[in-house]
Amino acid sequence: MIVITTPTGDIGRQVLNSVLVSGEAVRVIARDSSRLPEHVRAQADVVEGSHADADTIAKALEGADRLFWLVPPAGFRDAGPARSYYLDFTRAAAQEAANRGVRMVHVTSLGHGYSGEAGLLSAALDMDELIESTGVQHRALALPFFMENILRQAQPITQQGVFSMANTADRPLLTVATQDAATAAAALLLDTTWNGQSRVPLTGPDSLSPDAMAEIISESLGRPVRYQQVPLADFQGRMVQHGASPSLAQDMADMVNAQNNGIYDAEPHDPVAATDFRQWCQNVLKPAVQS
Repeated sequence: MIVITTPTGDIGRQVLNSVLVSGEAVRVIARDSSRLPEHVRAQADVVEGSHADADTIAKALEGADRLFWLVPPAGFRDAGPARSYYLDFTRAAAQEAANRGVRMVHVTSLGHGYSGEAGLLSAALDMDELIESTGVQHRALALPFFMENILRQAQPITQQGVFSMANTADRPLLTVATQDAATAAAALLLDTTWNGQSRVPLTGPDSLSPDAMAEIISESLGRPVRYQQVPLADFQGRMVQHGASPSLAQDMADMVNAQNNGIYDAEPHDPVAATDFRQWCQNVLKPAVQS
């Protein structure tokens, strides 16, 4: 039995679909089962509730031997410090999995060994230490910047020919497509031969600066698109103006600052994911912009 968390999330739903095709017995944890597609409700056992809840996770892991773990984003307005959120969300599941001999595959950040403050990324790396401390057998799928983050910029790309972030314009930024992350996670869940504890870094085949991304986006869409770097203080202030909690805004700013300071280079990695940025623009971004 494989237990899948975040079954309606960007990565979780892709992991779920891959595992369902394999024919393995599947159980999902969902806050609202009505949001699950009909084919999921027909093929998978459903436990309703939050996977942060100790009773819910205990029920979900009964009779299971594998768990896909991903901490969902915190609420935009009421988010406290990211470290507390990640650790509190994960503590019961990690201990329950260890007690039951359930192997975990969990999504985390690339950057193990980085010594500075990295906000949300530091929280994910602290989560890794918590999981490892329980003794549970696990694989930590360590990921850099998601290409899909740029989908949030579809409207300004379409209307103004610009996308903006606080990342340094000319500094290469390692990326990965969520499709490749989900494929790797599903493969680890379906592989019954591994044991112990290990990290699995996964990055795309290219390393592009935001300026270079803009050039490829322009070529893919057939019209000019430029990158606009936003000062980090302005980025943080705008988040608060749009309703983010001060803690979330600080954690996001610390994350971007760490990306600008090379956090993803702190951990050894090989470019093993299949999708490069140009492919992603053609297959994902272009259809999204056109629609």
